Amino acid sequence: MSTLTSHRPSGPAQRRPSGPAPYRPSGLTWAVLRLHRTALYAWGAALLVAVAALIWMHVIGPDARAAVGDCDASDSFAGDCGIIRETTADKIYTYGLDQAAIALTYLMYPVAVWAGAALIGRELESGTAHLAWTQSVTPARWLAVKLAVPAVLLTAGTSLAVPLSEWARDAGTGKLVGGWFNSNVYVSSGPVAVAYALAGLALGALAGLVLRKALPAATAALAAVYVLHSVLDGIRMSLWPTETVSGQAALHFPHGALVLERGAEPSADGRSGLWATYQPESHFWPLQLVESGLLLAVAGLAVVAAFALLRRRHS
Repeated sequence: MSTLTSHRPSGPAQRRPSGPAPYRPSGLTWAVLRLHRTALYAWGAALLVAVAALIWMHVIGPDARAAVGDCDASDSFAGDCGIIRETTADKIYTYGLDQAAIALTYLMYPVAVWAGAALIGRELESGTAHLAWTQSVTPARWLAVKLAVPAVLLTAGTSLAVPLSEWARDAGTGKLVGGWFNSNVYVSSGPVAVAYALAGLALGALAGLVLRKALPAATAALAAVYVLHSVLDGIRMSLWPTETVSGQAALHFPHGALVLERGAEPSADGRSGLWATYQPESHFWPLQLVESGLLLAVAGLAVVAAFALLRRRHS
């Protein structure tokens, strides 16, 4: 009679880990975040510094305002309050808000360079993009994620910084950092700042796809956003109908108005022939919305052109 015996491994029994497997982020979105984590860290750090600085500006705003006493802006020019007293609060407040406004106004430049060079151009130049396309990722999906991830981060971060900047500026009543029509103040005070950043992203990505090399794409993207910024800066105050007054009214304008043109009729005598054209402060939001719409239209056209170019090359 034979005995059946079971053979077991002589070594120690191997145990399978109990419980659910640990979550490991995966997918194209995660790959984009990992590949560009240095830029992500830099953007996050810059945003944290900006938030902390703007909160501090809000705290010292009343002291800065108190330093100029009762002087106030009563006409259309930014130097309305005269010479601000040389106090530490004034210097920190004015300089801090000025730097924040500059950073938001010119954010589109580094965004465009990064998008053209690192986001698109370098990956096409090195072949990383083609490798992704061979691993069940279509070129259209690759580009969509490449644009969507930074677009969401830029929109969220800039949308946070803009109201914080306005909040900090309001603490000093806004009179110490230039009028609403000042280019940097204007851009950093509304949705135009977000639209500029998105336009820079789209133009940079298009430059990367057209040139397929990092350095030329970065240069082209920088040139494109410079032209866009310069053109809009030059025509900004004509994007919404102006107000025109004549006679005595041409000598007295609403609080905060920006005078664009003024003169006198050649045949008129005295003040009766005076005339002036200006943009009142109440036109701030219409101007913001029109310019934002133009910028988003440019961004949309750049994105459409990028997808069309990608489809033609890989159809």
